[in-house]
Amino acid sequence: MTKIKVMISAGGTGGHIFPALATASKIKELHPESEIQFVGAEGKMEMQKVPAAGYPITGLPVMGFPRKPSLKIITFFKMLIKAMRRARRIVKDFEPDVAAGFGGYASGPVLRVAGKKNIPYVLQEQNSYAGITNRMLAKKASKICVAYDNMDKYFPAEKIVFTGNPIRSALLNISESKKEACHNFGFNPDKPTVLVTGGSQGARSLNEAVYKNLSFFEENGIQLLWQCGSLYFKEFTSRLGYQVSDHIHLTKFIENMNFAYGCANVVIARAGAGTISELCVVGLPSILIPSPNVAEDHQTHNAKALADKGAAVLLPDNEAAQKLPEKLKPIIEDQKVAELMQTQLKTFARTDADEKIAKEILKLAGVE
Repeated sequence: MTKIKVMISAGGTGGHIFPALATASKIKELHPESEIQFVGAEGKMEMQKVPAAGYPITGLPVMGFPRKPSLKIITFFKMLIKAMRRARRIVKDFEPDVAAGFGGYASGPVLRVAGKKNIPYVLQEQNSYAGITNRMLAKKASKICVAYDNMDKYFPAEKIVFTGNPIRSALLNISESKKEACHNFGFNPDKPTVLVTGGSQGARSLNEAVYKNLSFFEENGIQLLWQCGSLYFKEFTSRLGYQVSDHIHLTKFIENMNFAYGCANVVIARAGAGTISELCVVGLPSILIPSPNVAEDHQTHNAKALADKGAAVLLPDNEAAQKLPEKLKPIIEDQKVAELMQTQLKTFARTDADEKIAKEILKLAGVE
């Protein structure tokens, strides 16, 4: 079996990291003689998550492009110059046969260097609205793996491969019963449970919307599995104080999402591509509250793709605190509403995305 080298750039959020790790695992399964090197952003969560999964990673000094005019623009370009230098050295030292970018600040420098060295690379565009970085990188990309229809608005049609978004492999076969999953959080399996997640770091406005409606959850006998994020855990633990009861489980991060999805009847979440892909596969009705603080408002586009088909409810961020109860109540109380959403979700579910992307990467490395 021919040995090949694959360089993967991904990071910043779980929505970029978990699909990259799922694909890396599938590459190793399909072609065990694959050596995989990750590249991420210094100080970001990939620097812990990737080594924990058993892969080496090197960090680049990168940051996001400032959206408002400020002196940060100077810092951005200084860091970009350093990142490009380091990316050139990393690529030269590793000598990859193929590269792949799953999003995150490190993808730009790594794939630009790969393109200049004529190293073939795959782009994975997770969202329904392509960001400016991927649109620029598309010019030299060999293949572009997408998760939504009509992406030829942004990319050359001949390069597009519809794959869907990879999700954590453990979620493909959730074997835990609702009773077992609920007991893991101290919940009653006979009562409705709502899972709230704003990502690993958390989301201020989403947390505030839940906090302001705590009386609604209690009055309606709804259990609350609340991942508030690492940035807000201490604050909301303090604010809840005596209100913490057997119907609220507040946590900064949920490691085992099998149990979380297994006990939930409804999910309240941001509309990142990774979250949406997971919800489609596990088939959970959701209220999606897109973040207003992301590039090109891509989360609204993601949520709208589902909401337009009746697969989810889209709730604008600035209306979340006021309208959350009225959006949630019909899903909890009317089984037909929930079942219709579950049926529509199945049309979006993709369970073999990791394999499809892995095969595209291996093909470019000369492995059929």
